[in-house]
Amino acid sequence: MKELFNPYGIIQRMSELVSLQPVEYLVIGHVAVDLTPSGKQLGGTVSYSALTARAMGVSVGVVTSVGEDAPLQALDGIQIVNVSTEYSTIFENIKTENGRRQTLHHQAALIDFEHVPHVWRNASIVHLAPIAQEVDSKLAEQFPASLVGVTPQGWMRGWDENGKVFATAWDANASNQVLGQVGGVVMSVEDINRDLELVESMAHQTRVLCLTEGEAGSVLHWNGDRRRFRAPAVTEVDATGAGDIFAAAFFVRLHQTRDPWEAARFATNLASHSVTRVGLNGIPTKEEIESCLMEVLS
Repeated sequence: MKELFNPYGIIQRMSELVSLQPVEYLVIGHVAVDLTPSGKQLGGTVSYSALTARAMGVSVGVVTSVGEDAPLQALDGIQIVNVSTEYSTIFENIKTENGRRQTLHHQAALIDFEHVPHVWRNASIVHLAPIAQEVDSKLAEQFPASLVGVTPQGWMRGWDENGKVFATAWDANASNQVLGQVGGVVMSVEDINRDLELVESMAHQTRVLCLTEGEAGSVLHWNGDRRRFRAPAVTEVDATGAGDIFAAAFFVRLHQTRDPWEAARFATNLASHSVTRVGLNGIPTKEEIESCLMEVLS
């Protein structure tokens, strides 16, 4: 059964709601609970992207599946439709000499089109944001009036019986269906194990594809052209969520300007600010957003 978190974090059944308000930015995917040495923290693409879009001044709605174990206070004030689940999607990330070792302890309920409220189905921007194979790829073709943006990392991630997470190939039928329908794709070099030939192939299948490369910035593929956007030099403290902040900034700016080059420039600069702070504290400030904006002449 669908439920909704009101702005104060209290769960209500849909039948008890007076109404949902329309939103401009709809993000669909699991809110994650990250296990850290300092305790549970809110994470996942949904959390970072929703907060970034709100910081940019657009109204936000979230369709997710999350349990009572999630510390949702950071999302207060954002409308959240919840697919009931006992446990949230829970990740544990451990840094090693060979990179990050990631474990999935729980996976929340799957999400499909029937979970999206009718009042949100014409949102200006729909962001499909899977992190654990939870979002039905058929959603890509269900929002004809919207700019549909995708961060496909959760469709390119698998795990064994012990929860050890590993990169996996995106199902060919699903990827072809998604790439041919959406208005923009954002992913990182880690999502595809730095397979740049795969990126080139995917870029030919979709309208706009942006690859993030950490401190090196981003590379945008559009209309058969490719352009690199260098990130400004900053002192990195924590890169968690930077790619998700980039994605939300890119999709919002793309919708505002219809200019992928400008969207990539803006998102690259804005995401660079986020790595100077820890976790959700990296959500852009008003001053940072304004400093990254540039007038686009028609």
